Amino acid sequence: MRPPNFALLLLQLGVAYAAYTLSGIKAQIESSLESINIHIAPFTPLSGCQLAFAVKSGGHAAFTGASNIDNGVTIDLINLNEITLSADKTQASIGAGNVWYDVYSYLLPMNATVIGGRVSAIGVGGLTLGGGISFFSSQYGWACDNVNSFEVVFADGSIRQVSYSSPYSDLYWALRGGGNNFGIVTQFNLAVYPQGDLWAGSDTFLYTKETATAINNAFYHLGINAPSDPYAQVIIAYAYAQADDVFVIASDLQYAKPVPNPPILQNFTSIPGAIASTLHIVNLPNLTVEFNNTNPGGFRQTYWTFTVENSALLMADIVTIYMEEVEAIKDVTGVVPSVIFQLITTDMTKQFSKNGGNPLGLVGQGPLNLVNIDISWSNASDDERILAAAQNIVDRSAVIAQVQGLYHPYIYQNYASYQQNVFRSYGEDNLLKLKYVSTKYDPEQVWQKLQPGYFKLGL
Repeated sequence: MRPPNFALLLLQLGVAYAAYTLSGIKAQIESSLESINIHIAPFTPLSGCQLAFAVKSGGHAAFTGASNIDNGVTIDLINLNEITLSADKTQASIGAGNVWYDVYSYLLPMNATVIGGRVSAIGVGGLTLGGGISFFSSQYGWACDNVNSFEVVFADGSIRQVSYSSPYSDLYWALRGGGNNFGIVTQFNLAVYPQGDLWAGSDTFLYTKETATAINNAFYHLGINAPSDPYAQVIIAYAYAQADDVFVIASDLQYAKPVPNPPILQNFTSIPGAIASTLHIVNLPNLTVEFNNTNPGGFRQTYWTFTVENSALLMADIVTIYMEEVEAIKDVTGVVPSVIFQLITTDMTKQFSKNGGNPLGLVGQGPLNLVNIDISWSNASDDERILAAAQNIVDRSAVIAQVQGLYHPYIYQNYASYQQNVFRSYGEDNLLKLKYVSTKYDPEQVWQKLQPGYFKLGL
């Protein structure tokens, strides 16, 4: 995920739309469930038709087949777009076809929010079922930890309300990070919290070793000091600007109050030499639009991820590996390769145990550094080179982290490549429990066999 200010890197290339996520689709039938206000009538069990299918909420995953399918049916949830607020304003019922901009815009007049995505066009469904990092996650946890209940269509066509206090508490646990393996979630009932404007934006720098060292050190110390102020979050992105043949660093800061330059972030704001700055007071919907503008359509894209312990020196080593591997793809048309760092704070992981916990395997751990390799480019003919470079960055970084004793096995589902084993990274016990829940509620394994896309449990 690229922070605001990266639009300056995505130059006016005039490239025709050739998104990696949509390549190779020959025929696709899109249908929509009609309503979430009136309960969806049970339909023919999916196991009875033996027709392969995919399910699409926002469709943001960066590889073919995640939310679409060749020679099958795509169930597009786009019409499940209702949003309602409970009378006491403590819960929002969100249809799975919504994107986060619409959710936040609905709640803005009430000075309220839910815990969800940071990019306006991201769908509610995939982000929440994969974990879901929010601007407010150090206060409340990830999106999956703030779902009061899920409305789920089972493979037999029945519809259930799944919560911690329901007869399906084990399924509730599994849905909080288990992806699309257990049913079609048609509605998320989310906890609502008070929220006004934020102070947020980016400082962008030309890469120098001195600036990189200062930023990496500030990031490390934020990981240590984050519990003193859970309103602060930071995303650090290194990227290559092809037109000028330079590397840049974006220090993206978010503070969940309208307070300019809070003390917790002054290690970042005191770094000299920014060539651009967008730090300002902003409401939540508009902030997500700023993030969305740095991820334009019309390009092929791949995401990869891994996790390490919090270390400024290891961060510098990963950046060195990234820059070395970028040398091999600098000539690729339209290439924008970036490596992005985010903290998984101890405040976040403490929240992972509420309401019975989640399957991510991170309770009480941290601070951790979540690393995202994000590369966009123009032409399918360059796919092999790009994917090889991304794989090399991940593999080489893992080796050096292991040598330093700082590697962590966790793979964040929402940033993972199709080649990465997400659920094994949750730990053996959690994977076994996920498999048990899958066989319990889906004995014919419809979600594993007939819905082949995205990350499966390996049954």
